[in-house]
Amino acid sequence: MLQKKKNAVLVDGVILNGPIMDSKAGAQFVEEACKIIMEEVIQKADDVTEKVCEWRAPETLKEILDLEMRDTGESHQKLLQLCRDVIQYSVKTSHPRFFNQLYAGIDYYSLVARFITEALNPSVYTYEVSPVFLLVEEAVIKKMIEFIGWEEGDGIFNPGGSVSNMYAMNLARYRFCPEIKEKGLSGLPRLVLFTSEECHYSMKKAASFLGIGTENVYFIKTDERGKMIPEELEKQVQRARKEGSAPFLVCATAGTTVLGAFDPLDKIADICEKHGLWLHVDASWGGSALISRKHCRLLHGIHRADSVAWNPHKMLLAGIQCCALLVKDNSGLLKNCYSAKAAYLFQQDKFYDVSYDTGDKSIQCSRRPDAFKFWLMWKALGTTGLEERVNRALALARYLVEEIKKREGFQLLLEPEYANVCFWYIPPSLRKMEDGPEFWQKLHQVS
Repeated sequence: MLQKKKNAVLVDGVILNGPIMDSKAGAQFVEEACKIIMEEVIQKADDVTEKVCEWRAPETLKEILDLEMRDTGESHQKLLQLCRDVIQYSVKTSHPRFFNQLYAGIDYYSLVARFITEALNPSVYTYEVSPVFLLVEEAVIKKMIEFIGWEEGDGIFNPGGSVSNMYAMNLARYRFCPEIKEKGLSGLPRLVLFTSEECHYSMKKAASFLGIGTENVYFIKTDERGKMIPEELEKQVQRARKEGSAPFLVCATAGTTVLGAFDPLDKIADICEKHGLWLHVDASWGGSALISRKHCRLLHGIHRADSVAWNPHKMLLAGIQCCALLVKDNSGLLKNCYSAKAAYLFQQDKFYDVSYDTGDKSIQCSRRPDAFKFWLMWKALGTTGLEERVNRALALARYLVEEIKKREGFQLLLEPEYANVCFWYIPPSLRKMEDGPEFWQKLHQVS
């Protein structure tokens, strides 16, 4: 290398102005790997004769994949075979018979958007380093805010609905007691928040992570359909006040994980207004119904919320991860809550409008351009195309319900109002058995 490069800069035995890697070989590897992806993933995405998963036990799979990292690198041919093996033994989430309760399928426009962002490797925190993707995120958030029914608002994309819920909880606490940002938890009253028995488990996780404590999450009783009972919420708020606690947040759910229930948002909003509580709506699952003119009634009253979590990577197929936290406040509350004012990154004397430097609204520094995959998909399909996805999903659920009713051995739990269809399959050996503990124990084993 020293002989070939006459002007070599050598430091500690390392040639600094030599190539880091062989770019031609690297480009060829990318090309060949992309061909494998096309043949083994994309072209087989709708082939029902393919397996959803080539299942292997963990110890067997470890041997097949050769997971060991070594001192010397592997050949390109070995790496390409590893790519094939990874695809072969992974779960094909785009397969027509992959049935997950909250996501499935493939959107080709979203996939191309992910290829682009992976290749560009951007980080969305300042306009100068990510100009296109910051403008895209702003446009997508503005449109999502319109569907919620707010005249204005703010928001940010996060790595998951659980993180969006945590953001909202922290934001509500900051609004309730802004001094917590500098002074911390010491001296605060016992803070209490309220959510339904059917809420997502991330509410407990967020309360634990933020130092609020899981015992200070009051779970409100639900009715037979899994909806929060407003009267029970009122009782629990009054109970917390009598105990000397400080209620600050109510989290309603629009589309619970199991039953697909939508809490009565209007009545809950009345209680929140009465007691001065922040209303957050976890619409991670159900938020996509807002796109449908036929089904948006499920979220009636959501415009009264202070914040909303909405995951387009679920029913709308935007590709994991694609999750937004949307906030009604547009006065800078989100930035004030999370800002650290790092002078080396968020300088205020740049040559462009620094309001586009949105990184200080996030607890992350490096952040993926997740809005882009939703934007490109939305541009391709239009709002009517996204609406059709929602309508079709709920029509499929309705069809499944009618088929369940026709078949012996299937027992519907309740008529669904969303895409969740809850039923029991009762095998022939249990169909004449009396209902009781032994019956349910055996049925659980079947499930």
